[in-house]
Amino acid sequence: MKLIIQIPCYNEEFTLSATYNQLPKEIPGVDIIEYLIINDGSSDNTVKTALALGFHHIVSFKRNKGLARGFMAGLDAALSLGADIIVNTDADNQYCGLDIEKLVRPILDGTADIVIGERPIDQTTHFSAVKKKLQRLGSFVVRTLSNTFIPDAPSGFRAYSREAALSLNVINEYTYTLETIIQAGHNKIAITSVPIRTNPETRKSRLFKSMWSYIRRSASIIIRAFLMYKPLKFFSILAVILFVPGLVTVVRFLFYFFTGNGGGHVQSLVIAAILIILSVQCGLAGLQADIIAANRKILEELQYRARKNDADRKA
Repeated sequence: MKLIIQIPCYNEEFTLSATYNQLPKEIPGVDIIEYLIINDGSSDNTVKTALALGFHHIVSFKRNKGLARGFMAGLDAALSLGADIIVNTDADNQYCGLDIEKLVRPILDGTADIVIGERPIDQTTHFSAVKKKLQRLGSFVVRTLSNTFIPDAPSGFRAYSREAALSLNVINEYTYTLETIIQAGHNKIAITSVPIRTNPETRKSRLFKSMWSYIRRSASIIIRAFLMYKPLKFFSILAVILFVPGLVTVVRFLFYFFTGNGGGHVQSLVIAAILIILSVQCGLAGLQADIIAANRKILEELQYRARKNDADRKA
């Protein structure tokens, strides 16, 4: 059983050593543990620091490509290196590395393929009250859309089995955290969470640049993932939202028409017709999107087999 711990890095020379020192050297049930960094276009001495610390593998980008692309590049590299389990953690030492054993245990026991570390958000002092509420709200929305029971959806402290890693796709370029949960729930991948510890803040988050930026980008990812994996439901909801006021407006017009006052309410009939036509168009779009989603499932299966053959050949 081979475990590879991957760490996306962007200018992390001053925090990487603290993260490295907490990484486990052995875990019962794991034969080999190796460490990998994804150098996301760092302009400092991150790579030199990683080599000096003893990291086994380095994946480097010539320029910064973002967390999502770095995460996927790390997964592909780990799979090619023969990883049976892949753990993702942050380079800023946010997560307690000693809890990696707790993180991989459900995979070793065969009860889950994805395990997400649940941070003690309410006890995290450097999280503002607003950020804590947004974390809980975002996790609730993701749980609802994915039909999973993950209490801390934005957590980047995760473990993946080889099978789960082979089937993952990340479309957005911002972050992998929310989209992969919705994808796992849609594809019926066994996913669970375990409580983990966090360390004191070493630097400000580079992903969470501003509250509104985070809300806007996260909302965009959630809507896009919902539209991608449940298009018929998405467009059906939109169709109902348009159809109901259209129908109410028609009933209102008919009431006035049959009471002899319909002449002054023709505008209502026009608005109702527009709403109902838009509703029908949304329904048709939902049917088309559902057919496209079925084709996407076939492509995902082909991609899974191609990635598996490639990874098995390189391992």
